[in-house]
Amino acid sequence: MLFRSLQCWNRRKYIKMATLAPECEDVYADVRSDASETDWAWLKYTDNNNIGVGGSGTGGAAALAANFSDEECGFGYIRVITGDAESKRAKFVFVGWTGDNAKIMRKARMSVHKANVKDVFREFAIEVLASDMEDLDAEAIKTAVIKAGGANYMGQA
Repeated sequence: MLFRSLQCWNRRKYIKMATLAPECEDVYADVRSDASETDWAWLKYTDNNNIGVGGSGTGGAAALAANFSDEECGFGYIRVITGDAESKRAKFVFVGWTGDNAKIMRKARMSVHKANVKDVFREFAIEVLASDMEDLDAEAIKTAVIKAGGANYMGQA
């Protein structure tokens, strides 16, 4: 009975999931590519239920954070290089940004739309939920990625 009621509820489309622009897949592939220097991507709302590419580039978490504002919500994806001189590994970070002054309904929609974004930004080591620039400290993020990786034979912080 519960399944049937959920099915009817979804059929009526009370909650519309987000629609992501086709370019979102391209920017994801660019950040993941070893042949590209691009190490971050930013997806932002173009309207209530549509998400598009807000930007991408080099410079890591600091460069991504420069795109955020207190009035916006969106999603980021960052490449972090871990390891030592002999063994470099690319790890990825999913970022959910909710600006402190963003509209409350936009913040609420993010919880539902995150599933659609994760269909594109599929692989990541950690997820960071940020609402303040301090939440995006590059060293803190790298440390969290290393800890999430398990074995740390090189003694990295």
